[in-house]
Amino acid sequence: MISRESVAEGGGDPQPSGLLEPVKNTHLPGKPTSSGSGHSLFGDINPKVTANGVHDIEDRILRITGYYGYYPGYSSHRREEGSDSHAETPGSEASVESKAYQTCASTVLKVLGGLLVVLCISSSWVGTTQVVKLTFQSFSCPFFVSWFSSNWNILFFPIYYSTTMVTTREKQSPIQKFRECSRLFGEDGMTLKIFLKRTAPFSILWTLTNYLYLLALRKLTATDVSALYCCHKAFVFLLSWIVLKDRFMGVRIVAAIMAITGIVMMAYADGFHGDSFVGVALAVGSASTSALYKVLFKMFLGSANLGEVAHFLSTMGFFNLIFISCVPLILYFTKVEHWGSFSSLPWGYLCGLAGLWLVFNILVNVGVVLTYPILISIGTLLSVPGNAAVDVLKHEVIFSVVRLAATCIICLGFLLLLLPEEWDSVTLRFLANIAEKKSDQDHGEELTESSVHTRSRSRANGAVSIPLA
Repeated sequence: MISRESVAEGGGDPQPSGLLEPVKNTHLPGKPTSSGSGHSLFGDINPKVTANGVHDIEDRILRITGYYGYYPGYSSHRREEGSDSHAETPGSEASVESKAYQTCASTVLKVLGGLLVVLCISSSWVGTTQVVKLTFQSFSCPFFVSWFSSNWNILFFPIYYSTTMVTTREKQSPIQKFRECSRLFGEDGMTLKIFLKRTAPFSILWTLTNYLYLLALRKLTATDVSALYCCHKAFVFLLSWIVLKDRFMGVRIVAAIMAITGIVMMAYADGFHGDSFVGVALAVGSASTSALYKVLFKMFLGSANLGEVAHFLSTMGFFNLIFISCVPLILYFTKVEHWGSFSSLPWGYLCGLAGLWLVFNILVNVGVVLTYPILISIGTLLSVPGNAAVDVLKHEVIFSVVRLAATCIICLGFLLLLLPEEWDSVTLRFLANIAEKKSDQDHGEELTESSVHTRSRSRANGAVSIPLA
């Protein structure tokens, strides 16, 4: 066994402590030598001696061969670095695992919150539709109901501001917050010209959408109207493709065709005459104006955050209160929509309806921020089976086969419209990964079977396999 020679602290020749004489001259051509003080070129780096002398052998070999970058204890130092790197690995893995756990937890919370928002959206929309049906039993004035409910949009921005003051540390006055959110209309903010130019068309479209929806509820059941209203998704795609030059997608064209097919079947259910046909036309008109509202909003105002949306809806509420209040008065004096004294109005139903409508609009806009937008659309779709359940259980409505088929076709088309733009490439990649894993599994099974057959043949021929050490 060869032990490592010791180097004197003050210099001098190394003292032998083994069977072999140490190498006196370690200088190699072209290599730097240590100073006369006895210190090595890299400082007083003394290698650690192990029991089996592996480090000694490696250091001697590296020193004799003149390995570039060698210094005494090089091998042991490299081993220590390797051990340090391995020691750091568990910590890094733990940090990666903690980050992955946090990401997974946030995703799960976002999905669970989204499901809760979906249930609230569908429930509020079902409640709105059913309360409208109850209100019409004693007060059949759809435009007054639409106007009264739209006025409640004024509360959108105050609710947003109050929630912001409670949930954030940033303290701003209502006027400062209002001016900040008015940037949606441009750098100049809200002016009278901008107020009339940008708010008027959207407020008119908003009122038409609600008014036609309420008129349709006087002719059709809540299930039929809510199903036909889901066609607005197909109309949004068609208008975006024509006006905004959005990407063409074949599956969405199929979904639009399915929506149109469902509309025709719904109109054909009771024949192309009577209240049923008029109700279908009114519901489709409501879906069309809603789609036009969304496409124009995207064209002129673009994307907006929650504060800007709250500002915009409150502004439309003010416009509705100031400029559209004359329409209910005209309808009242012309006896188109006549009601008695204000004390005889069903204020309970009216306030409940307006409150549910406001909650629905708040959840739709807040839900886009809190969770995935696709879940918000699913919440609107779930109002169809919700209204169907209420119609069957409470109103004892019997649906014909044609109406059920039309409703299912429209809902299926709505789901197809929710597919993302890259759904085809994602689906093909997913199927390719599944096929690759299956082929690898089959290949592994074939190798296992071949090895089993080889062993059985070797045993039958008397061969003995010797395991390698």
